Amino acid sequence: MASSTAAGRRYAKALFGIAKEDDSIEATGNELSALAALFDSSPELQNVLFRPLHPVAERRAALRAVAERLGSSATLQNFYAFLVDQRRLIDFPTICAEFARLAAEAEGRTDARITSARPLDDATRERLVEALSQRTGKKVHVEVNVDPSLIGGVVAQVGGLVFDGSLRTQLEQLRTNLTKD
Repeated sequence: MASSTAAGRRYAKALFGIAKEDDSIEATGNELSALAALFDSSPELQNVLFRPLHPVAERRAALRAVAERLGSSATLQNFYAFLVDQRRLIDFPTICAEFARLAAEAEGRTDARITSARPLDDATRERLVEALSQRTGKKVHVEVNVDPSLIGGVVAQVGGLVFDGSLRTQLEQLRTNLTKD
């Protein structure tokens, strides 16, 4: 699986380079997302394209027909055919995720995951987004989840950074400090 992920990242990087040269990063990302959504909604299509039970030529033709129906560019149609030929269509989810990450990075955006003990009101959410943007120097897009086990406060994860302001963690640290010899 690790090599598959590494290969997917390499293919995404190559596709991103082409899209950047063509000034079509957003359009390419949208086309990848459209095909990914179709794969997610159609297990039958996944079975035909992702499993090597069907000959490569059949899978390539089927994928080209689907891509044409979705209005995919010639560049992406050729990319999809290349993935089939190289037996790397299985890496498509990794390719999509890595392409999206590269596009966000190029635009100075980053994703953050905020977990709070209770739902956040709009003002609190905006303050957190602003604080994270200032801290990272990037425009931050947040996904907010609720986890009552935090008791209070929030935990924010941006890339590899974790900002833990939860009451649960503070209580655990207090307990650790009080029980130290």
